[in-house]
Amino acid sequence: MPRSPSSSAQAARDALASRLREVRLDAGLSGREVAERAGWFASKVSRLEHGVTPPSDGDIRVWCQVCSAEDQAADLIAASRSADSLYVEWRRVQRAGLRHLQESRVPLYERTHLFRVYCSNVVPGLFQTDAYATALLSSIARFHQAPDDVSAAVEARVSRSHVVREGDHRFAVLVEESVLRYRVGDAETMAGQLGYLLALMSFPSVSLGVIPFAASRGMWTLEAFNVFDDRRVHVELLTAAVTVTAPGEVTQYVKAFTELADLAVHGAAARALITSAVAALE
Repeated sequence: MPRSPSSSAQAARDALASRLREVRLDAGLSGREVAERAGWFASKVSRLEHGVTPPSDGDIRVWCQVCSAEDQAADLIAASRSADSLYVEWRRVQRAGLRHLQESRVPLYERTHLFRVYCSNVVPGLFQTDAYATALLSSIARFHQAPDDVSAAVEARVSRSHVVREGDHRFAVLVEESVLRYRVGDAETMAGQLGYLLALMSFPSVSLGVIPFAASRGMWTLEAFNVFDDRRVHVELLTAAVTVTAPGEVTQYVKAFTELADLAVHGAAARALITSAVAALE
């Protein structure tokens, strides 16, 4: 069973905390001495060394200064920023609006050869129509109280889908049958979206599988995730975006995708499920 999707981030934070402790020990200082020299409460040193509180860039610079280890500050700050990027709250990345978030992923999408995508809740972003994306992003902006730039965000989301039609990319996509039935937008929006999925199935670069309600589950339903070339995984939670880069964890997600794929139907059987969902809209 995969570990918590935030475990890569926590492991990176724990490693940084251990490095701060090593810097202090190498300097021959106690935690209380570091606190006194830095002008902090002793409890802050303890929280930083145990990974309870992530250090700011300023905290790291002060820590290294009082420990006479200024030459290590840059590396520690880089490690801190890397750890922080593995688990990013949506409210942080959405402060500048949803459009920026869509555009920020374009370089990763363009350099990825093999996409493995699993969705249990909504149609994958790269496969969304304008109307579906508008309905979905509108609800996301409302819930997270993000700046209202939905139109620009939809344009950016649809634009980045050029990777489906251009370049040397392959897409192995799995959706739960529930994704075909959940109403995002009105019936017309859903009919257009489901019709677009049928059209995408004809693309030679796209393999779309649907996991039926009736499938005998050897693998339980998971949170939505994307695997990029066996190198990194993006997991989307309600409150945060998680990036998994630890090889062992990436391998677990690939394994989970493989087992989920064994439950899915493809080709004519998948088309039948999509067509049935369209008929149910009438």
